[in-house]
Amino acid sequence: MESTSDSQVLMARQPIFDRSQRVVAYELLYRDDQDSDNSLFRNAGSTSEVILNSYTSISDQGELKRVPAFINLNRDLLVSDDFPELPRKNIVLEVHQNIKPDREIITAIYRLVKAGYRIALDHFTYKAAYEPLLKMAHIVKVDVQNMSVEEVAEQVRLLTPFKVTLLAEKIQTVEMLEACNKLGFKLFQGHFLSKPKPVKGKKVDPNQAALFELVQELQNPNTTPERLEHLIIRDPVLTYKLLRIVNSAAYSLVRKLESLTEAIVMLGMTQIRKWATLIALNNQSGKPEEICRSLLVRGRMCEEIALASKRSNPGSYFMTGMMSNLHLLLDIDRESMLREVPLSDEIKNAILLNEGEMGETLMYVGNYEAGDWDLLPTNFDSNLYETCYRKALDWSKEAMQALSDID
Repeated sequence: MESTSDSQVLMARQPIFDRSQRVVAYELLYRDDQDSDNSLFRNAGSTSEVILNSYTSISDQGELKRVPAFINLNRDLLVSDDFPELPRKNIVLEVHQNIKPDREIITAIYRLVKAGYRIALDHFTYKAAYEPLLKMAHIVKVDVQNMSVEEVAEQVRLLTPFKVTLLAEKIQTVEMLEACNKLGFKLFQGHFLSKPKPVKGKKVDPNQAALFELVQELQNPNTTPERLEHLIIRDPVLTYKLLRIVNSAAYSLVRKLESLTEAIVMLGMTQIRKWATLIALNNQSGKPEEICRSLLVRGRMCEEIALASKRSNPGSYFMTGMMSNLHLLLDIDRESMLREVPLSDEIKNAILLNEGEMGETLMYVGNYEAGDWDLLPTNFDSNLYETCYRKALDWSKEAMQALSDID
């Protein structure tokens, strides 16, 4: 990171949702091995602010805002006499259940609560020994991954007497999400967004298919403005939005355009590709904004890695990353989606089989996003991925803001 010259903070984030599937916080995932487990708090005055600004600032429903960060603490940090000063409004301190709730820990948490910090008990299942912590905690994260609905309901019953907000973590299915909602959980975290409800027989809408065909054509280095006009003109909404973009103050036109071809020439291939892709994603109404944001982050991160590694056709890396989870917006499975959109076999095989350099990059990016550091190779370039991830976050924030501006 910029603020530490002698070590790199390997960082990713996982969203936390409310009942309306809006992002209300991110859990920051960072490497916690050897002597780097305190890396988040080194030079706390600068490092923590850089991290929080980078990883918790988002464009949400057209509004630029910052959401709180959940940060997991180890025992040494909890009991440390020189606990760093952190912005209390933007931090939730997580205490993992594997930390024994002895007198030293109870005293340390009491001190942090009195200082104004919010405490979350992480990976939690009720045990009487943890009641002193439950009386001080603000949030309890119940790990529902290996529980039945009945077992989750029992946890809710045991935790109800305490004045805590319940967060269901490691949700893997929509069914469990709905069950936890009915049981009274207010916050939700997990990979449930990658498990959309199966919609048998559903196909990609013709307008969607046209947009994806356009995005694919934009990867063709030999395409022409006339060819792009032919594809764009089939979708009146896309045509209207692109013309609005070109006619905006940002392009300072001295005269009005007379054709869509002129608009394409004016914008240039790079800008056309970006805007067409964003509009295609934004057309999926009724979906959590985080899905669109995560697709943009993944696509841009893959592209940034390709650019930094001087690989050919970095635009294909963007397409691979973005399209890898596009089925989430369409409510169909990935294989059906890939059959219906005009992508090259190279991109499809990268998505389905992790084949080739694009497939390998996609796999590493996915592991990075999930914080699965142990699945990354020993020669993994953490500096490169950290830099590219930060760039992708910044770009996606700007892109989401741009989408709201043209709606």
